[in-house]
Amino acid sequence: MFDGASILITGGTGSFGKQYVKTLLAHYQPKRLIVYSRDELKQFEMSQTFSSQAYPCMRYFIGDVRDRDRLYLAFRDVDYVIHAAALKQVPAAEYNPTECIKTNIYGAENVIEAAMDCGVKQVIALSTDKAANPINLYGATKLCSDKLFVAANNLTGNRPTRFSVVRYGNVVGSRGSVVPFFQRLIQQGSDHLPITDPRMTRFWITLQQGVDFVLKNFQRMQGGEIFVPKIPSIRIPDLALAMAPDLATKVVGIRPGEKLHEVMCPLDDSHLTLEFEDHYVIRPTIEYSLQRDYTVNRLGEAGDMVPDGFEYNSGTNDWFLSVEEIQHMHKLAGVA
Repeated sequence: MFDGASILITGGTGSFGKQYVKTLLAHYQPKRLIVYSRDELKQFEMSQTFSSQAYPCMRYFIGDVRDRDRLYLAFRDVDYVIHAAALKQVPAAEYNPTECIKTNIYGAENVIEAAMDCGVKQVIALSTDKAANPINLYGATKLCSDKLFVAANNLTGNRPTRFSVVRYGNVVGSRGSVVPFFQRLIQQGSDHLPITDPRMTRFWITLQQGVDFVLKNFQRMQGGEIFVPKIPSIRIPDLALAMAPDLATKVVGIRPGEKLHEVMCPLDDSHLTLEFEDHYVIRPTIEYSLQRDYTVNRLGEAGDMVPDGFEYNSGTNDWFLSVEEIQHMHKLAGVA
C-alpha cells in the first residue's frame, strides 16, 4: 500500500522515525517519504544516511507540530501520516508542563486539522503505556492526544481521513531509556547499577517490532482503534543482570512520576477491549455516525471480547523474559 504513496513522519529524526524510514526504503517504493521535525542538525545527520541523491523519494522539512500553517504546507498531497513527534521526558514535562501541553496536545490537534483539510487518507499516532491510568504529566498529555485522535473520526464527515492510535511499551535502547543509561554507567566503570525498585516491571519491545506493528496497522485500521501489541515483560533487576552480570545493584527509590508496573489496556476499558492473535484493540468509547464492526479488521482478522475486569499489566503479564532471553533480544536489537 505504500508503493507510489507519499508518507510523512512527524518527529521523523527520532529513534522510531529513523527505523521507520529504513524499513520503508527497504521494502517499498514510496513516491515521497517526508521527515518532518524541528531539529536541523538531526535532519542533516539523518540525510547523510538517507540522502535525496541515494533515495530520490526522501524529503526533509523543518517544522514544529505547534505550527499549524507549516503543517498545512507539509501535508499537501500526503497519503499517510505517522505522528511520532512528542515531548517524552517525564521529569522535563513535570518541570515544563505548558511546553509539554503545547506539543503533545495542541500539536496533536494541529496534525488532525491539517490531515483532514489536506485529504490525508490515514493517520496513526504513536502513544505510550504511560497514557493508560497516567500519574505524570507526560502520560496525561498522551492520553489527551489519544482521545483527540480517536474522536477525530467523528469530525471527518465525507472526507476520507481516518485516525487510529498505536500504544506500546518501552523500546529497547531508545534514547532516554534505561538501557543507554546502564550502558554509560558500565562504560564509565561504575561499581554498581541503580535500581529504582526491585519489584519494578516494564513491557519490552524492539524498535523494529514497533515499526512493523505500525506498518501492519495501516492495513488493519478502520479508524478509532487503539492498537496494543502482545509483548513480553521484564523485571528491572533481570535487565541489570543481563547487561552487567558482575556488577552489584543499588536500590535508589522510585523517581517522581514513575509506576512499579505499566498498563497498556486499563481494567476500566475491559468492556471495550478485543483480543486478537497477536494484539489487542481498544474500541472507541463513543459511537460514530458511520458504524464500524471492530471485531473483524480490514485484513479479515477476528477478535473476541476480553473477560470482564481484564487488565494488560506488565506486572501480571503471562509472558516474562528470562535474563538469557533479554540478552538475546538485545542482541537482535543491536544493543550490547
